[in-house]
Formats: sequence, structure tokens, C-alpha cells
Amino acid sequence: MIDKKTQDWQALSELTRGRPMLVERVRLTEQDIAIEGAFELPRLARLSAEDQVFVAAFVRGHGSIKEMEQVFGVSYPTVKARLNRIAASLEFVETDPAPGREEVLERLSRGEITPDQAIADLEGRR
Repeated sequence: MIDKKTQDWQALSELTRGRPMLVERVRLTEQDIAIEGAFELPRLARLSAEDQVFVAAFVRGHGSIKEMEQVFGVSYPTVKARLNRIAASLEFVETDPAPGREEVLERLSRGEITPDQAIADLEGRR
């Protein structure tokens, strides 16, 4: 059984048909606070409803392609091709982002890095 929120999300996904969408209001329901602005959806939320289901099933199955074959009734190459297509549409999060200015200066003040290292970090050379 699909809940109302899932149905709403699927209807929205069908309506937008993968076109770019901008959210202009966000409501925090527990505190009844609304924030207005221009918010982009996360990459996963921009996937089609079908691809979101596929990704959720993949995660729930602990990344088992064999399980995906069984659940969706498709072959190994089909699962791999779909995963590759979805992965190509996602921007991956930087796992080692450059430190921010404040972080560099704090590390310098604590003596964790030298002034030359701080300059290199601030200039993005490390």
C-alpha cells in the first residue's frame, strides 16, 4: 500500500517529467515554521519516481545485484546498465572538500599546520 506522501511525490514527478524544478517554500511541520527562498532539490529527488524506487530497493537490498535481479525480474546486465545510467545522472559529494577559511585559520592558531600550509590551503593548492 502506498501512502499519501508517496502518491503526492509520484504525481509531482509525473507532472514535472524530469524537468528542472525549484522549491520556493519549505515548511518544518513539527515547529510550524516556513522558510521561503529558492531551493534546489537534492539529486536523488530529481530522479524519476521509478529510478527512486530502484535506488531505494538497491539500498534496502544492501547493494546486491542478485537481489535486484530477483525483485525486478531482470538480468544482471540490465541491473548494471540501469545503475550506471542513474549514477551518471548524480553528482557525487566531494569526500575530501577543501577546508574553509575559518577552519584553516583555527588550525593555524592551534599550531596544527604551518603558515605555508595555511596559505596553500587558502589558495586551494593542497
